[in-house]
Amino acid sequence: MHDTALNAGWRNFLGQSPDWYKKTILAFLIINPLLFELSPAIAGWALVAEFIFTLAMALQCYPLQPGGLITLEAVLLGMTSAGTVADEVLAAFPVILLLVFMVAGIYFMRELLLFTFTRLLLGVRSKSLLALLFCAASAFLSAFLDALTVIAVVISVAVGFYSVYHKVASGKQHHDDHDHGDDQTVHDHHREDLERFRGLLRSLLMHAAVGSALGGVTTMVGEPQNLLIAAKMDWDFASFFWKMVPVTMPVLVVGLVTCLLLEKTGSFGYGDKLPSSVRTILEEFNENQRRQRTRRDVQRLIVQAIAAVFLIVALALHLAEIGLIGLTIIVFQTAFNGVTDEHQIGRAFQEALPFTALLVVFFGVVGVIHDQHLFVPLIEWVLHQPIETQPGVFYIANGVLSAISDNVFVATIYINEVLAAYQRGIITREHMDLLAVAINTGTNIPSVATPNGQAAFLFLLTSSIAPLIRLSYMRMVVMALPYTIVMSITGWLAIVYLLH
Repeated sequence: MHDTALNAGWRNFLGQSPDWYKKTILAFLIINPLLFELSPAIAGWALVAEFIFTLAMALQCYPLQPGGLITLEAVLLGMTSAGTVADEVLAAFPVILLLVFMVAGIYFMRELLLFTFTRLLLGVRSKSLLALLFCAASAFLSAFLDALTVIAVVISVAVGFYSVYHKVASGKQHHDDHDHGDDQTVHDHHREDLERFRGLLRSLLMHAAVGSALGGVTTMVGEPQNLLIAAKMDWDFASFFWKMVPVTMPVLVVGLVTCLLLEKTGSFGYGDKLPSSVRTILEEFNENQRRQRTRRDVQRLIVQAIAAVFLIVALALHLAEIGLIGLTIIVFQTAFNGVTDEHQIGRAFQEALPFTALLVVFFGVVGVIHDQHLFVPLIEWVLHQPIETQPGVFYIANGVLSAISDNVFVATIYINEVLAAYQRGIITREHMDLLAVAINTGTNIPSVATPNGQAAFLFLLTSSIAPLIRLSYMRMVVMALPYTIVMSITGWLAIVYLLH
């Protein structure tokens, strides 16, 4: 009876995850208290590495459970406190509102998005041009909207494309119910094309994700830390944009050129083109939708288009918190499109809520970094560098820390230190402006290196599309690597030689 209960408990622990993975997480939970007794700093860095490991193994087990156990233990050990975690969550509450409501709002827009992007995918036959369009459009939208919102749109489109092809490849009709996560029903002659289609979607999603970083760094509304920096520096929209231009525009240009080169060379996992069988199925789906479209369906598209226009205008003018704008388009679309069933509405929230919970766990890790002062030695070293070299060093330091931590957290620490130095008369206003530009670009550009560097990347990694197209943590790192190298070096050169 004891063995049976033990075996049952072991099978239940982390569910279908491999035994080696379960043993690894248990080892972390056993080792951490010992490390904390030895050295809180070592234990803190170990916890950061362990959390990154759970993200890297996201296809083995969703990171919420193993990462949550590790973080809960940290709170119990005193590495951080529940109060610190709550403070981090409250500071990021607008992001949580965004995830809860904006992603659900995009869900109710999926018919319009699929209608629009199907025409784009079928109309543009050059894969290089298509990739450039995805990257450039994502950059433009992220400059005025929000990177997470833009990525939520692209994910919704990708899931739509994938489900259409997977259903037909499994021998079913467009109107049939289907589990597009099960490959067992896919016909053998479609399997090779399915893999190529996955490669195409992976590349388009990564181009869009990098595009969101290219555009998000340029304006004060592009990323959460941009607003923080603008407020501390007392910059308005135009001032922020022009202060960043010497760095952001060269990076944008080389980023878009890199996008084209990756597709032309087919390196780092890029270059897959749309298979002819997939194109045929999508064309048939598009024609079938056109023939069967009723007056009510057209009315639904019109309502979604109105919601989309309102969304863009409201976000660009920052009429309200992003999450509240998302709630507005939920109410509008469901009311005028007749979605009144509680269970239908509930499905819209399934995509974002697990990630929202994971993000709160991540703030627990940030709490450990804060309470154990893990970044303090590097921050103090940077602040003691010669004045003339500080902008370049700030850029590198912010980039490195943002790649392993939360870029909003890193930007908050550095901009507060710089502001304090200015108030004490250690640096001039002009030098503070240069350091603020270095902090903003440093937390936005090199952080594309890893999925935990930017919330939009982490959202993509943990979204429903990632396992479908086999987009793992390490695959994201590899696919982001050429962008990381080219954009980071360009940014640093611009900081050193163009920023005055």
